Amino acid sequence: MSDDPRPADRPAPRNADGETFAAGARVAVRLPLPLTDAYDYKVPDGLTLAAGDFVRVPLGPRRMAGVVWGKGAGDVPEAKMKAVVARLDVPPMTDEARAFVDWVAEYTLNPPGAVLRMAISVPEALEPPKPLTAYRAAAPLPEIRMTPARERVLAEAADGPPRQAAELARAAGVTPGVIKGMAEVGALVPHAIAPFPPPDPPDLAKGGPDLSPEQTVAADALSAAVADGFSVQVLEGVPGSGKTEVYLQAVADCLKAGRQVLVLLPEIALSAQWLERFRARFGSEPALWHSDLTMAQRRETWRHIAEGRAGVVVGARSALFLPYPDLGLIIVDEEHDGSFKQEEGVVYNARDMAVVRAQLGKIPISLVSATPSLETQANVDRGRYRHLHLPARHGGADLPDIELVNLTKTPPQRGQWMSPPLREAIDGTLSRGEQALLFLNRRGYAPLTLCRACGHRLQCPQCTAWLVEHRLLQRLQCHHCGYQMAPPPKCPECGAEDSLVPCGPGVERLAEEVAALYPEARVAMATSDNLYNQRTAREFVHRIENREVDLIVGTQIVAKGYHFPMLTLVGVIDADLGLSGGDLRAAERTYQLLYQVAGRAGRAEHPGRVVIQTYMPEHPVMAAIAAGDREAFLAAEAKGREDAHMPPYGRLVGLIVSGTDEAAVDAGARALGRAAPQGNGIQVLGPAPAPLAMIRGRHRRRLLLKAGRGTQVQPIVRDWIRRAAIPKKVRVQIDVDPYSFM
Repeated sequence: MSDDPRPADRPAPRNADGETFAAGARVAVRLPLPLTDAYDYKVPDGLTLAAGDFVRVPLGPRRMAGVVWGKGAGDVPEAKMKAVVARLDVPPMTDEARAFVDWVAEYTLNPPGAVLRMAISVPEALEPPKPLTAYRAAAPLPEIRMTPARERVLAEAADGPPRQAAELARAAGVTPGVIKGMAEVGALVPHAIAPFPPPDPPDLAKGGPDLSPEQTVAADALSAAVADGFSVQVLEGVPGSGKTEVYLQAVADCLKAGRQVLVLLPEIALSAQWLERFRARFGSEPALWHSDLTMAQRRETWRHIAEGRAGVVVGARSALFLPYPDLGLIIVDEEHDGSFKQEEGVVYNARDMAVVRAQLGKIPISLVSATPSLETQANVDRGRYRHLHLPARHGGADLPDIELVNLTKTPPQRGQWMSPPLREAIDGTLSRGEQALLFLNRRGYAPLTLCRACGHRLQCPQCTAWLVEHRLLQRLQCHHCGYQMAPPPKCPECGAEDSLVPCGPGVERLAEEVAALYPEARVAMATSDNLYNQRTAREFVHRIENREVDLIVGTQIVAKGYHFPMLTLVGVIDADLGLSGGDLRAAERTYQLLYQVAGRAGRAEHPGRVVIQTYMPEHPVMAAIAAGDREAFLAAEAKGREDAHMPPYGRLVGLIVSGTDEAAVDAGARALGRAAPQGNGIQVLGPAPAPLAMIRGRHRRRLLLKAGRGTQVQPIVRDWIRRAAIPKKVRVQIDVDPYSFM
C-alpha cells in the first residue's frame, strides 16, 4: 500500500450497540457470494436475532448460510419476504470483523459478499461437529464371560482417557468385534468426544530465553503496546538478532490478558523451526491455518478459533479473516514478503489489511523483518509507525563477510555455473567440516528447452510462458497454470530427433553439477517441489541440524528464517535474476532476497562468508549488499520512487482485462482506454498486452492508473468501470496497490 493503510474517519458498523431483532422484524443478511447488497429476510416467530448472528436462509431453491448485517432496508414488499430458516449454533461475527469485511470490500473494489466468503471459508464449520464415540472400562465391572482378549481390552481401557474402538482394538491386539461385544454387555462404557480437541493452552509460567539488553528494550516496548490499544510497531533486526524471541514475549503478555494472538507468516506450512521455537517457549502447539490442512482440520480449527479455544493462531494470509472473538495482538513476520499479496479472487495485501484489522479492533500490531519494505519505512519516517531496531546478532555472532564475483572477469568453466572463487570457497568449507548453501531462485532443471536444429522453444499451450524442465520428474511444466507434458523425443516443429537441449540453470541442474564436482559430499535440494508441507520441511531441517547434509542447493524457500549453526558459506549463483522485467520493486526485492539468504551464513560461533556471483557488480543493489550499506540503498531507492511519483509516494491501480475471446478482450481494453479518467494529476497507461499475455487460456491486457499519494482512487476507478462498455464475456480484475505487473 502506498500510504498508511489505516482507515480514516470510517463509520462504525451498524448495530454496534448490540441491537436485537424480534420476530417479524426485517434483517439484512449478507451472503458469501459476489454480491454488493445484503438481502432482506423476516425474523420468524420464536426467534430473536442480533447483528453478527450466523443464519440459514432460503435463496431460490437453495438454503445458504449468511450473516445478519443489521436492520433490513425495507424495500421488499411484505408478500415477497422470506423468513430466516434458523440461527446457527456458532458464536456471532464480531462488530470488528463485519466492519473489516466492509472496509476490505470498499478498499479493494470487490463486492462485500466476496470478502465475506473468505471469512466463511469453511461453511461446514457452521454446523456443530458430530461427536465421536470412545470407550472406557465400566466401574464396577458387570459379570461377563472373561477371555484373554477381553482381559487385554480391560487392561488397556482401565486408565487414561476414553479411546475409540479402532484404537482400543489395535492397542489390545483384538478385532473391533470384541470391542463391540463388550460394549453391548456393558463392560465398556461409551463416551462422546470431540473429533479434534483444541490445542493445549500455552504454559505461561514457562519462561523464555535470556534476552540481550537490546532485545529486552524491544520486548518491553512490544509488551507495553499490548495494553495501550492500537499502535504499529516495526521490529527490524539483522538476521540472527532474535526477533522471534522478542515478539514471543509480547505474545505471552497478550495471552496473560486472556486475549487471542494472530501471527502471520508468509509460508506457514514450511516454518518447521518457527514452530519448534514456539513449542520450546510455551510447551504446546499453536493453532495452524494453511493450505496443507485437511478439510476436517480446517473445520475444527475454524470452530476452535470462533469459540475462543485457540489462544494463538499461526497462519498464512487467509488467517486474517478467521472468526476471532477477542483478538488482542497481530504479528506479521517477514512483513516485506510478497507472499502476503493475494493475486487471485479478492486481490489484497495481507500486511496492509492486517494494519486495518488492528485499527478497527483497537489492538497493537507488530511488523517484523530484517529488511522492512519501503512502504513500511516510509510510514516510520512519517511518524505513523514506531521503529524498534536490533542491530546485532544474538550471542555475539558476527555478520558474514560478503564478496562479489564479477562473472564477466571470472566466469565458470564452459557448461558449469559456479565460478572459481566460489569453488574455492566451497572446497575450504567442506574441508573444515562445515555446511554450505548454494542459492538459485529458479525451480526445475532448466527454464527453457529449445531445438538446436531450428530454434523452436517449447511453450505452454495455455500461457505465454516457456515450459520448465523438471528432470527428476521427467516432465516439462508450466509454473503458471500447472500444464505438464513428457519431454518429446523429437522437435515438434521441425521433427529433428535428439535436438532438444536445456538452456540455463535451475536448482536441479546446479545440484547435478555439485554432485559431479563433489561426489563425496552429501547434497540436499530445497525447493517448493520437495518441501511442500510441514513434515517434509521438518525432516529437511533435522537432516541439516544433525549434520547429515554438507551442501544445500535451494531456492528462496531457504532464505527465510532458518538457523543452521554449522552453515558458514552461502553462494549466490545468479544474483541478477530478479533485476529484470520492469517491476518497480525489482531492486528492492532483489536486495531483500540477497540480504535474507546471506543472513543464513555464520549464525553461531563459526564465522560466515557469502559469495555473490553477478554480471553487474556496479549495480546499486550489489554495491549496497557488499558494503553493508542498506541506508544508502534505501535512500537512493526512495528518491527514485519519489521523483517518479511511484509508491509509496504515489498511488497505482492495475486493471487486468481477460477472457477466452481475444477480440472481446481487446474490445473491452479499448473501451476502458476510451473511458479513462483524466485531470487532477491522474495518468492512465495502456491498454497494452500483459507481459504474460495469456494465462490458463485467457488472453490478458493491462491498464495502469497512476495518481498522487493523497488521491482517493477508489471512487475514480469505480466511476471509470461504470462508464466503460465492457463485453459481458470479459472479466476486469482490479488490483489496488499492485505488486505484480505480469
